[in-house]
Amino acid sequence: MPPRLILNADDFGLTPGINRAIDELHRAGVLTSATLMANGPAFDDAVAIARAHPSLGVGCHITLIDGTPVAHPQSIPSLLGGDGKSLRSTPFDFLQALLRGEIREDDVEREAVAQIQKLQRAGIDVTHLDTHKHTHIFPTVARPLLHIAERTCIGAVRNPFEPAWASRLGSGGLLRRLQLKLLHRNHAPFQNIPQIHHAHVLTTDGTIGISTTGTLTPDSLNALLNALPPEGTFELCCHPGYNDTDLAATTTRLRETRNVEREALLQRIPHCMSQPNAPELIHYGSLGSLGAMRELGSFHPNTGYEKVI
Repeated sequence: MPPRLILNADDFGLTPGINRAIDELHRAGVLTSATLMANGPAFDDAVAIARAHPSLGVGCHITLIDGTPVAHPQSIPSLLGGDGKSLRSTPFDFLQALLRGEIREDDVEREAVAQIQKLQRAGIDVTHLDTHKHTHIFPTVARPLLHIAERTCIGAVRNPFEPAWASRLGSGGLLRRLQLKLLHRNHAPFQNIPQIHHAHVLTTDGTIGISTTGTLTPDSLNALLNALPPEGTFELCCHPGYNDTDLAATTTRLRETRNVEREALLQRIPHCMSQPNAPELIHYGSLGSLGAMRELGSFHPNTGYEKVI
């Protein structure tokens, strides 16, 4: 049985140019999944694209760093920056607050529910959850997020840890490799969270492309694809888009690299799929019993109006 591979683009809804790239790549058969930002400036455009392509798996890209919260700010005080209205602006600020014990898990729950239900109310069948800047690598975020996934009928979550074989291929700098190595200490606690341990919320065998964020070229993508194990389920995390004036107005550090990643997917995925033992391309909505129900047309996702907390 060949490996299964989820090709997921983050930041769906951030700009029209990112949305356009996701639309084009899915039409070309080189992208199976995307995670939608509930607070993204181009949210409505992304929803229209998602609803036009039922074969595109759409997850919720839970955003706890940068931007405006979806929940009422007074209900999530521990997630806010100095202005008392916006989320903390940088991963460093968020990490400091986390280490000081200032981030409250019930605030994470409230904001996650607000973001998920915004997608569901727009008619999106949310296939999975992941987080902007991989914040659910920390138990304080992962625990409430997995609890909410179960309560909102979402059957999968990104595994925020990169397998060793993939991280060794990463072309990021020494500092980034050291950061990822330190963060990997949270792997065992993540696996022991009840929803993961008992498979109430499913995940993959690992996410590749994390250590090549910002450096995913045709060559580095080819190396990752060639190194895929002969079996297992993996996600390729990527950030394709168009580097345009809308992107320039955002705070993302990924700009010209979005063009490079878009071209890398177009070049290397078709070649990979033509090889012996090519991976089966799926999205998170294909996993487990909910995937089987979707296949049979018997799955009815939440509407976003359910009482959750």
